[in-house]
Amino acid sequence: MAATTTASASTMESLIGLVNVLQRACTRLGDHGGDSSPSSSAAASSLPTLWESLPSVAVVGGQSSGKSSVLESIVGRDFLPRGSGIVTRRPLVLQLHKVGPGTQEYGEFLHRPKQRFTDFSLVRKEIQDETDKITGKSKQISPVPIHLSIYSPNVVNLTLIDLPGLTKVAVEGQPESIVKDIENMVHSYVEKPNCIILAISPANQDIATSDAIKLSREVDPAGERTFGVLTKLDLMDKGTNALDVLEGTAYPLKHPWVGIVNRSQADINKNVDMIAARRREREFFVSNHDYKHLASRMGSEYLAKLLSKHLESVIRARIPAITSLINKSIDELEAELNHLGRPIAIDAGSQLFTILELCRAFDAIFKQHLDGGPGGARIYGVFDNQLPAALRKLPFDHHLSPQNVRKVVSEADGYQPHLIAPEQGYRRLIDNALNYFRGPAEASVDAVHFILKELVRRSMAETEDLKRFPTLQAEIVLAANDALERFREESKKSTLRLVDMESSYLTVDFFRKLPNEMEKGGNLAASNTDRYAEEHLQRIGSNVSKYIRMVAEALRISIPKAVVYCQVREAKQCLLDHFYFQLGKKEGKQLAELLDEDPALMERRQKCAKRLELYRSARDEIESVSWSR
Repeated sequence: MAATTTASASTMESLIGLVNVLQRACTRLGDHGGDSSPSSSAAASSLPTLWESLPSVAVVGGQSSGKSSVLESIVGRDFLPRGSGIVTRRPLVLQLHKVGPGTQEYGEFLHRPKQRFTDFSLVRKEIQDETDKITGKSKQISPVPIHLSIYSPNVVNLTLIDLPGLTKVAVEGQPESIVKDIENMVHSYVEKPNCIILAISPANQDIATSDAIKLSREVDPAGERTFGVLTKLDLMDKGTNALDVLEGTAYPLKHPWVGIVNRSQADINKNVDMIAARRREREFFVSNHDYKHLASRMGSEYLAKLLSKHLESVIRARIPAITSLINKSIDELEAELNHLGRPIAIDAGSQLFTILELCRAFDAIFKQHLDGGPGGARIYGVFDNQLPAALRKLPFDHHLSPQNVRKVVSEADGYQPHLIAPEQGYRRLIDNALNYFRGPAEASVDAVHFILKELVRRSMAETEDLKRFPTLQAEIVLAANDALERFREESKKSTLRLVDMESSYLTVDFFRKLPNEMEKGGNLAASNTDRYAEEHLQRIGSNVSKYIRMVAEALRISIPKAVVYCQVREAKQCLLDHFYFQLGKKEGKQLAELLDEDPALMERRQKCAKRLELYRSARDEIESVSWSR
């Protein structure tokens, strides 16, 4: 039996100790429940919170309700700041650890690890100083908790959260909103379903007006997670008692009410030993005619044991849900960190390597669009549809009409009549016609250029890792577009050169096959007389038209080759070559500027990394604790 009891106690200590460890880790890594730290931003508000899933005991009461005295009675030490007005201005997470008999008591703050405070007056001063660091010496409040662990043979394993006392009016030095600010802060703790409410009310006031009971009724109307504590029983008027409250008839709760007799102000002034004060408290209930039948479940020692046992049962029930939350949150945070990308190295070599990796990732996506994506199909459409359509629409019908042929031929011959065929007329007609090909050639170059620019934009949007670096994004796009502009100019030169080559040297064999004017009969004079005859002009126009169609077919094939060679091929092979060359000249500071991330994204990554560390630590802690039902 004794072994079973010992094992049960050990399990309880392990479970409560586990929550203590997790709560300290939460505070250390910035999880205060809803990211209520001063540095939190809207971007961080969506981070999962472990704090809010952990069971806790929140101590709630109005000013002068005896809240601080109850806490000090449970601990058995004077350690809380005292004074008028709002003394508690930040939540105090008080974790009690029972140690073996004869061990020296000490306190330890999370913000001062490994520094033991054996003088509890210094603990009080440290709480005050740490509060002032956040709130200044004003009477403002802050939701960021202070973590204090107390190790003592005179406590039970328990975690309590001391919250600012509820008040009804603002005093000098406080903003008018202070009443609502405190109520909102306290409400944010006690409204969580995993929060155990320790509602402190003075017995010498009407329970119906109790601030603590009023607030607990709002969030826990059935009283299932509220422990009622009645203080100042020894200060009630003679002839009166609080049995209707303590026996649960005035305001019933699921858990029994506990009465407390705190030290008087005179005892505090005289530094009456807390152990002696506990003894007096026990004597009060045992010897009081009204309360002696309740004596076994009254007093601060009983309250501490009651809370510790209840907290252990709540923790045991919550462990599976907490484990599930931790595993789910780890997966979500790891996925988000993968999306956000790893932190940037600070040395120039690593930064250059990162930039080159990002450029290669962008370039690979760009090539995919060219080779097998819609980009390549659109470029093919330029050659297969747009270019042939543009060639067909050229105004050759007008250019080779009899009227225009007559005009060109007559201007070419001048006052000398042509002898056998109007060679200069032919040449001029062909030369002028070939000039029309320049338009479709340039249009093909421009169409491909705009497709390539669109692919640069789309590829940049699809390079996820580059989204972190807006400066680098802009530089790569600028460099890529500059390169495409150079490719376009070279392509225009090449395609127009193809057109010019056609007009520079006509295909002689084609014209040798044309019918000779002299073979059509008639003498020279007759030929001269008929040189502007309609039939003759139509024949010239027809001959030129055949030649132009031949050239058009040749250009329909050669222009795409020139465009692909000068633009598409160059874009695939050396789109960022000039950018790489410029990168090699940059110094560390310039490289760092290219990797200048969005500050909001950097903050988000840091917060996610911290929160992930918290959850991994929590998982390890839970796995290290074994418990039995």
